[in-house]
Amino acid sequence: MTLIEAIESRHSVRQYKPLPLTPEAEATLRAKVDEVNREGNLHVQLILNEPKAFQGIFAYGKFSGVQHYFVMAGKKSEGLDFRVGYYGEQLVLLAQTLGLNTCWAGLSYTKVRNTYVLDEGEQIACYIALGYGLTQGVNRKSKTVEQVSNADEQTPTWFINGVKAALLAPTAINQQKFRFEYLGGSRVAARRQFSLVGYTEMDLGIAQLHFEIGAQRPIEWV
Repeated sequence: MTLIEAIESRHSVRQYKPLPLTPEAEATLRAKVDEVNREGNLHVQLILNEPKAFQGIFAYGKFSGVQHYFVMAGKKSEGLDFRVGYYGEQLVLLAQTLGLNTCWAGLSYTKVRNTYVLDEGEQIACYIALGYGLTQGVNRKSKTVEQVSNADEQTPTWFINGVKAALLAPTAINQQKFRFEYLGGSRVAARRQFSLVGYTEMDLGIAQLHFEIGAQRPIEWV
């Protein structure tokens, strides 16, 4: 499965089978966690066989059977949420290529003692549920290319393909509060829009990764 195929097939899944990850999947994910921590200056942690985080009063959203998840953490700093989104979605798409399912969780989890480590000055931004889903999820309503970009009949195909991939990105309550503008050449401006829900910076990081994958060419971000 290519990353574009992973983008097209991946949907949020909240109900999981109580199955362990295969040794091969675990090794591949741990290697990717090390990579995104280095490149993104993060402290992401893969937690396995721990069923409590998505149970209890805080685990709303119809989660069930979750035993594996990523703790998305890093040092408190400007741009942390964007990096969590950009690099966390790399883990999500890799998991999809491995036959796994995922779901971003901003609030619907419980922090379980002794399951993760935070260094001085670090904080948890969110969790990502992980495992073998009971289903593959469902399609959701989406905005159009015109609603989230300045694309017109003169816009290059690669830009439109990037926007289409961004529209398949998961966002908080499906808000899609982002906008891409073609500025000529390889230059693209990516902006987040106001939302009472929040998480727009994280959502933009996810959408920007999707855009890069969909465009299939280097982008000069402005």
